Amino acid sequence: MHADRLVKEPASGVDAAPQRISVVIPVKNDAAHLERCLNRLAKQSRLPDEIIVVDNGSSDASAEVASAFGATVVWCPEPGIPAASARGYDAATGDIILRLDADCVAPISWIDSVVSAFGRRPDIAAVTGAARFIDGPLALRTPLASAYLLGYVLVTVPTLGHLPVFGSNFAMRASTWRGVGRLVHRDDPELHDDLDIAFHIGDRRRIGYLRGEAMGISMRPFRSASSFGIRVSRGFRTVFRHWPRDFPPHRWCRVAWRRVSDRRWRVRPS
Repeated sequence: MHADRLVKEPASGVDAAPQRISVVIPVKNDAAHLERCLNRLAKQSRLPDEIIVVDNGSSDASAEVASAFGATVVWCPEPGIPAASARGYDAATGDIILRLDADCVAPISWIDSVVSAFGRRPDIAAVTGAARFIDGPLALRTPLASAYLLGYVLVTVPTLGHLPVFGSNFAMRASTWRGVGRLVHRDDPELHDDLDIAFHIGDRRRIGYLRGEAMGISMRPFRSASSFGIRVSRGFRTVFRHWPRDFPPHRWCRVAWRRVSDRRWRVRPS
């Protein structure tokens, strides 16, 4: 196994980067995909300052693969993606925290695009972007990915009152995580962690859309009816976990009022 260097050499002097970048990857028994994922991260046009692989109880070589690439391995004995993701965000030391899954293949410019998006939009707390399938029947990849993501947006935007986040292509400011980390439901392995964190980020902060090349992801959600059903069930469970406080009409009004108040505060003359 060949492992290219995955993180930047420490910078010094006037060339020092103003922001540290952390990448978080939760994994469980996915060593082969993780190796491919880390190989692509090693080719980024802007290398991260650290990569944190959160091992959620793997019995395969996932941890060994991560270590071979120089990633920091964090152990998470609590079951479920919500716990593993949160453990990784807790461990991150960067100013910007990026998240993708072990079966993802990131565009070469992914990290650069994220950094640029936050630089252009100081008002946003998080960004999320599109995805494309990189396996499965070739003829179905584009239409199925479009239908999958469009369906997710059409269901979650009315529920949230704002853009959701897609965990395979997601980034947030470290300050954002410090604000919501104690609120996310990391103790329930059957929650949809993307949707859960979107509830908490979007309640008081703005989520932006990351333009650029789509993230490469696996067609796993459609490999079986049960696999797809689990994702749907977790989505509904996450929504109901936030009711009645986040029942849509109440949430819409609260989010809208806070945004109007924030706008008035920003334009108030000194």
